[in-house]
Order: sequence, then structure tokens, then C-alpha cells
Amino acid sequence: MKPHTIDLVRQSWAQVLPIAPQAAHLFYGHLFALDPSLQPLFKGDMAAQGRKLMQMIGAAVGKLDEPATLLPILQGLGRRHGGYGVLPSHYSTVGTALLRTLSDGLGAAFTPETRMAWTEVYCALADTMMQAAVAQGTEPAMA
Repeated sequence: MKPHTIDLVRQSWAQVLPIAPQAAHLFYGHLFALDPSLQPLFKGDMAAQGRKLMQMIGAAVGKLDEPATLLPILQGLGRRHGGYGVLPSHYSTVGTALLRTLSDGLGAAFTPETRMAWTEVYCALADTMMQAAVAQGTEPAMA
């Protein structure tokens, strides 16, 4: 990953942090609008889930230039998500929801270049998670 890509993602994420609870709410709204069948995968307090989501994204963004640290974390996360019933097709939906959330939250600051940086980063992270789920055998069979 290029340093400029990492910088764009980090700079934009710094702008999201002050509105993290609202961003999490937007994210889940987008996610469930895109695929209502995902809603049953989320049990419990959605505000707490939103805090976890924002913390995980923040941790990943902070470690983008430390792949030796980030990759094992993502692999573990991918294995856990596979066990929760997350399918490979869900990752695309999550990516779309994330980009829409960033666009809503950042407005004009979510430039085409920033969108491309986030797309590149998300695809790399999601691919790592999916590969770990498949390798572990936690990915559910495709329906």
C-alpha cells in the first residue's frame, strides 16, 4: 500500500472520529438498507456494536503501515466473522455501506481520490479476512 493512500485514509478517518456514533448509525442504516437479511447477524446493543466497529476501523487505519501487526488481527477477525455466518458476498455489501457512510459523513472532503484510497484499503483488508475464513473452514457454504 502506498504511503499516499495510507495518508488519505488516515486524514479522512480523523475527520470521521468526532462523529463516530453518527457514522456507525449511518453505516448500519446503509448496510441493512442494502441487504436486510444481514440484520439477524447482529444481536444485542447496536450502539455498542457501532462503537466496536469504529474502534476496529480506527485500529486498522492506525496499523496500515504495519502489515506484520495488522495481518494477524485481520485474519482472526475474518475467522470469527466466518463463524458468525458472514459470507464472501457480504464483504461487498459492507464495502458499499462503508463508502456511502464516508461520503455522507465527510461530504465534499470525500474526494474521488479519497474514495479510491478507501476502496483500495477496504478491498485489501476484506480480502485478507475472507481468505482467513476460507482457510480456517469457518466460511459457511454458499447458499
